[in-house]
Amino acid sequence: MEPSSNAVAVYCGSSLGTEKAFSSAATSLGYAIAKANRPLIYGGGSKGIMGVVSGAVLERGGKVTGIVPYAMVAAGGESEKVNSVNVTLDEVGREKIEHVVVDSMHERKVEMARRVAGFFGLPGGFGTFEEVLEVTTWTQLGIHNKPVVLLNVLSFFEPLRQLINNGIEYGFIKPASKDLVVFVDGPSSQDEHASFDWGEAGLKALEGWQRDAEEGLFDWTARMEGKHTEALEST
Repeated sequence: MEPSSNAVAVYCGSSLGTEKAFSSAATSLGYAIAKANRPLIYGGGSKGIMGVVSGAVLERGGKVTGIVPYAMVAAGGESEKVNSVNVTLDEVGREKIEHVVVDSMHERKVEMARRVAGFFGLPGGFGTFEEVLEVTTWTQLGIHNKPVVLLNVLSFFEPLRQLINNGIEYGFIKPASKDLVVFVDGPSSQDEHASFDWGEAGLKALEGWQRDAEEGLFDWTARMEGKHTEALEST
């Protein structure tokens, strides 16, 4: 799953949240992505933080691709649900977004990861948490070797940092794996978080990330040959 481009994925909420700083950070990140000529790969849609960051990239002339499960396409499986997060393809004002429709959430995650060189996390809910941790696990395992950068707006991701530290302290995570996730904390005063340039700081963190691909736990290119094949044939 090594990147064929300098695109980046952004995981974030389909709601705006309660604080203006979250939307401000999403706008800042979108502007920085476009300025750096990095295509944005995201989950599709125009609602919440997802809509803010993709809209900011479009506003500055950047390329945006949304990866959408068929069940979430408007008039699809979620179209009649209350508080639906369904995605309208070729939405008015957002026609420049390229949409790739896949069959499942799993295919969505694989397709997003395959297309990018790294990942950003902005505030969000269960889906954001799951996506951030899955691509981090894939780097740990050696499926790919790509940075995960979390924009810790208003200390939103602080509990996750503590959870990682707990995993290290109690022997479930190797200390060297702490660097798989990079936290961008912003100004010490949270009063400045709404005006901080999260995009510039986030891209700097992503571009400065270094890790030897051979540190992954498994060789996913290996094939079952020789004794392994013989063992399987004898069972």
